[in-house]
Amino acid sequence: MTVTRKLKEFLDKNKVPYKVSTHQEVYTAQEVAASVHVHGKELAKVVMIKSQNKLIMTVLPASHRVNIEKTKKLLKDPEARLATEGEFKSQFPDCDVGAMPPFGNIYNLDVYVDKSLAEDEDIVFQAGSHVETIKMKYKDYSRLANPNVAEFAEHL
Repeated sequence: MTVTRKLKEFLDKNKVPYKVSTHQEVYTAQEVAASVHVHGKELAKVVMIKSQNKLIMTVLPASHRVNIEKTKKLLKDPEARLATEGEFKSQFPDCDVGAMPPFGNIYNLDVYVDKSLAEDEDIVFQAGSHVETIKMKYKDYSRLANPNVAEFAEHL
């Protein structure tokens, strides 16, 4: 699978500069960061949360993990938890499981970005497959994805 058509059309329609890179097939965010030679802080990974019977997309640096207690408080849901692959894979029919781009808005999902990622000038993220990434300016990403910025992650 290559860059999802939905994502490419969205970025092109909004005239946002971005660079697509191909790398060896890898599955974890840290492996992706190493494969494309970027610091884990600059690689944006997606972690799906199940909250009040809906899916929430969280986006954080590869060098961090979701602090579920902070996330529960943020979402005002004591039952919020990490979503299972089975719960979210059908939401992203054009993506490899676990390689979703951080644009939940094009999949009708609320998006939360950890404050630590918002401090980066550029971000790199998986483009819907385990072999391609996109690099773009965080400010362009923020303008297009319109994420809620909050503190919910902790450094690994």
